[in-house]
Amino acid sequence: MNLQNNPQLWANFQTINRTRRAIREFDNTPIPDDIVRELLNEASLAPSSGNLQPYQLHWIKNAELKSQVALACNAQKAAKSAAALVIIVASPGIARDTAKAQLAYVEASDSLQEKSKDYYRKQIVKFDRILKLGASACWTPLVNIGSMIKPGLSLLPIGHTGSRHWAARNAIFAAQTLMLGAAAKGLDSCPMEGFSATKLADLLGLKRGSVIPIVIALGYRADQARIEEQWRRQLADVVIEH
Repeated sequence: MNLQNNPQLWANFQTINRTRRAIREFDNTPIPDDIVRELLNEASLAPSSGNLQPYQLHWIKNAELKSQVALACNAQKAAKSAAALVIIVASPGIARDTAKAQLAYVEASDSLQEKSKDYYRKQIVKFDRILKLGASACWTPLVNIGSMIKPGLSLLPIGHTGSRHWAARNAIFAAQTLMLGAAAKGLDSCPMEGFSATKLADLLGLKRGSVIPIVIALGYRADQARIEEQWRRQLADVVIEH
């Protein structure tokens, strides 16, 4: 399909993007499992730094666990009434596991040219070193001091906090893809940042070093759900042309 100058694709995207709203109250209509799987599959195709995909999407299906997760999300109405809950989990460890799997794929590929294989080998080795040696806590105070002089250093995947922040930032791409996909399916969603990360980590049995950047509630909006006029900053305040 030729994607260049396709008015229909652009119109479809605009509709999906502008239809998506944060809905905080859902009705009791269940979502078929195959639809949730389709959404999760599309979310897994989101871009990530070095294609390291440093995240997992925890789909909470068990009714009892779902109730406990909702309570850990401060018992928000969106969490309690959601037909499905997806917890986004990120960590440098997941990225390193992905790097190993990606390298095995590159080495076994019959379709990749040797030039491409060399490129991916170098990229994967570089990221693996950064995530292995750079994730050490000993780097954190140095990065903190350096970022006082050059704020941009605070975003480097260096130190035990920096590497986790990096993983969380990449995971947000998957979260946004999931929510846009839900809108395309006629579903609603609500991204939630108000939760006890410690309680959720215990409920999921997460490995040390994991972080939870966001929890997404999915469902069909209730008739009484509050939907107000959407407000955004003026484009001139958002877009700075150089």
